Amino acid sequence: MSFNRVEEESFSTTFDIGSLPKHYEFNEFISDEDTESDRDDLPRLVLMGLRGSGKTSIQKVVFQKMSPNETLFIGSNNSMLKDVVNNSAFVNFQICDFPGHFDFTDSEYDVQSILQGCQSLVFVIDAQDAIASALNRLHSVVTKAYKINKNIKFEVFIHKVDGLTEDTKMETQREIHQRANDDLVDSGDEQKIYISFHLTSIYDHSIFEAFSRVVQKMIPHYATLENFLNIIISTSGIEKAFLYDVKTKIYVATDSSPVDIQSYELCCDMIDVVIDLSNIYGLGENPGLMNDPAFDDQSSSLIKLNNGTILYLREVCSFLALVCILREDNFEKQRIIDYNFVILRKGIHKLFELKDKEKESIEPRKPPSYK
Repeated sequence: MSFNRVEEESFSTTFDIGSLPKHYEFNEFISDEDTESDRDDLPRLVLMGLRGSGKTSIQKVVFQKMSPNETLFIGSNNSMLKDVVNNSAFVNFQICDFPGHFDFTDSEYDVQSILQGCQSLVFVIDAQDAIASALNRLHSVVTKAYKINKNIKFEVFIHKVDGLTEDTKMETQREIHQRANDDLVDSGDEQKIYISFHLTSIYDHSIFEAFSRVVQKMIPHYATLENFLNIIISTSGIEKAFLYDVKTKIYVATDSSPVDIQSYELCCDMIDVVIDLSNIYGLGENPGLMNDPAFDDQSSSLIKLNNGTILYLREVCSFLALVCILREDNFEKQRIIDYNFVILRKGIHKLFELKDKEKESIEPRKPPSYK
């Protein structure tokens, strides 16, 4: 794929929704079969942790849009909860949330088959609670899960850090990281098992940023998406680019430059602004229906900050948005950026088609059934 520089006469623009021309029509690549809640053939993400660690609240906030304050009324789950996250061709997997009292010897759960299809295991540790018992459970879970499936990617969310000072956060993370690795060394597994650690809270953007990194590891074509974004920022004078899943505000891809958490938060806030205004002024054909979102191929936004920075959002499809950060001086020739975006958009949709073809080659689509 190539991104060409098109020399066009520069023009100015202001914050706008719905003013861009419609360039292409795209399918959403979501079928009725994909909405079933028991899709055991999907990639699997497993949530584990001690009772009260906050793992169920995390799932509700990130994937079901629950307000963080509402999670105060969620009780501890006493059985495994299954849910399907099917927002797009990339964010498409099953979540298995195990209860805090879960034990590998418990015959109630088919742990063997669940973990065999698991791509990512997220273990949640309450940073404001005693961590010794959580670390013991973490070591037990990781070593046993690795024996079942050596391809699992292990992630630890050091959770509820919103009530800690910055120094305490760093010290807690160092302690958990060190003790977890020491346990692996003692058991002789340090060369085989790698664990990633994330500081998280449902009261800020850290939980979305952490889940972004988890989901990216589950995307087979992530390297291709990253390369697309590297090309567009280099040809368009863009400083940073994120490809967002609009519903969850998880960024499924970004360019290879480091992610600044403040920039990520600004982009998340921009998506909220666009969705809120779209819900007011662009309700589509069936307002209020979840399958007819206000975010569509007419959605775009331009926000100029007082420090000379521009946030620029373009719709890729009904569930993905490209959000760019650039200097105002580099936005003088917007048509160059828009042209390169169209090329990027086409390339991403070709990935959709490739993903569908790969899926069909592994598991041919079932014929429709009639009752």
